[in-house]
Amino acid sequence: MAIPPEELERRYAKTGARIVQRNMEWAASGLRFLGFIGGAEKGVWTLTEAGRHKQLSLDEANDLARKWNAHRRELSLAGRASGPGPTEATEVEDELEEPATESAPTLLQVLKSLSPEGFERLSQLLLRQAGFSKVMVTGRSSDGGIDGHGILEINELVSFQVLFQCKRYSGAVGSGAVRDFRGAMTGRTDKGIIITTGTFSAEAEKEALRDGAPPVELVDGERLVEMMQRLQLGVEPVIVYAVDYAFFEPYM
Repeated sequence: MAIPPEELERRYAKTGARIVQRNMEWAASGLRFLGFIGGAEKGVWTLTEAGRHKQLSLDEANDLARKWNAHRRELSLAGRASGPGPTEATEVEDELEEPATESAPTLLQVLKSLSPEGFERLSQLLLRQAGFSKVMVTGRSSDGGIDGHGILEINELVSFQVLFQCKRYSGAVGSGAVRDFRGAMTGRTDKGIIITTGTFSAEAEKEALRDGAPPVELVDGERLVEMMQRLQLGVEPVIVYAVDYAFFEPYM
């Protein structure tokens, strides 16, 4: 779509989510409701038979978007009128406003409230639970930004030492931090991970995968939350029922 890099980098102030990416997700929800795409796997959009043969003009797309937003508003109002229940009604997200958040702190907010030392120890536990062994926190501020190290065993014959750095940020980690971390890795290992409660700038993401340089794995706040949820660290699983709008389309 040739979206300018500065536009791709715009984020919501509270959550740090990219606005363009969030709008794309909302567009996908509308297309799924209309029966043009399907697929339950996260991050995979699959054209349906109807979607494969459908071509929309800009006016038609805008008209469908208005109907979709109106439908979401109706569901939201109905949900608030009936009170909490097994289905979740979500507020329609404005182009420049992020969704309303619950009064209880989110997991990401709790992570950002930890002490720097506490976040390092939590990262140590996270890496252990993710399959690393001999994970140690060095805690030496003069160690070139290296906060700890561990061993990732690929199989019985192959293993790697991995260095990691923890950044308890609210903002975005820049490309300079990635370069500095890679410099501290030189001569010690070719594997490194930066874990942050914040986000990474687009330039930082490019720097992490720069050709000719050892790649650096980036774990931002959103991915960190996903990992903790998958490993069930600091969270308790809760059953939530979401409305499958495509299911009800034939009955509208």
